Amino acid sequence: MILTELLEAIDTIEVEDTKLYLVSRAIKPNISKRATALERYLFNVYQVDSNDEVRETLLNSSKEYLEKIIGKGYEMLDYDVLSDETEHLFSYPIRNKVFSFSDIVTNKLGKLNIPKVKNLSDIETDTEGLWAYCFGFETNIGWIYTFRKISNTQVGVPQKNNPDKSFISKALRMAFDSESMKLELLRKETLTFDRNIDCIYHDETFYVIKKGNFESLVGLQEHFKEEAVKIANSMNETPYIEISDDVKSIIEKRPSTHKKLIKVEKTGVYRELTPKKIEKMSTICRKYGDSLPLVNGRLVIKSEKDLDVILKMCSDYHKKAEYSGRIYGTFSGKELKPKEEHG
Repeated sequence: MILTELLEAIDTIEVEDTKLYLVSRAIKPNISKRATALERYLFNVYQVDSNDEVRETLLNSSKEYLEKIIGKGYEMLDYDVLSDETEHLFSYPIRNKVFSFSDIVTNKLGKLNIPKVKNLSDIETDTEGLWAYCFGFETNIGWIYTFRKISNTQVGVPQKNNPDKSFISKALRMAFDSESMKLELLRKETLTFDRNIDCIYHDETFYVIKKGNFESLVGLQEHFKEEAVKIANSMNETPYIEISDDVKSIIEKRPSTHKKLIKVEKTGVYRELTPKKIEKMSTICRKYGDSLPLVNGRLVIKSEKDLDVILKMCSDYHKKAEYSGRIYGTFSGKELKPKEEHG
């Protein structure tokens, strides 16, 4: 298993072979309004000097977390938008992938001229904000990097116009004063690290531990939303589907629907609808207790329930096991072709 190999490599290094980086995100200057989410942002990386105690703690914490994940025995799968993330790990090669975050791992990390920062205020500005932290390990198989998405509750930076107050809205940072023995507000810049890892990068591949966090980290979630809106509009332009404005609003706000619409686009079922195929859909729906939202022979989607039914029908949701004959309901799955069809 690849994670075992990476852990073995990290296990051999010394504290001085580790580096701590902060990753920020900013909107690219003069970017076109038509630019996609994967092209819109500029990611910067900064190196942070830390003492041996911090570096040793982060190194040991990373190793312990990887040991924990490896111990769960998760299967490693190729990344898929709709794959179940609860019992799997995923590999995501960056070759031939075009997204802004890839610039971090291909052109910035590992370089000698990475800028150093001495305070968080240099990064947290009106146009730039902390996005993730990264641990780098220089091993005998090359650099290995772990990434963790930063939430706004993990960063404490004083307001520029009022340095006595923290800019954080969701977390109040406090500590017991060693002299007064009272709980007091922390007025220093703070950054909280946890013991989790969202993904690991090595040799042009991300190994994804927390799928949702990884998708947020590299910008895929915003990309899925853009694609989902386009697909919904495309469905609405076909002769047999009508989507209400209320449902369009639901589609924009519901991330789980974004991925399902991407699946719908892959199957292409909605483009091939005919009255005969719609009647077949209706029969399948009745069989499993659903109701197809039919109005004068068209699929009219006016509610979340209508949307869920149509997404099932247009994504081959009902799947029959060839051996057992059992029928399963799932949006995920990869199409298989019998051997003889390969020629």
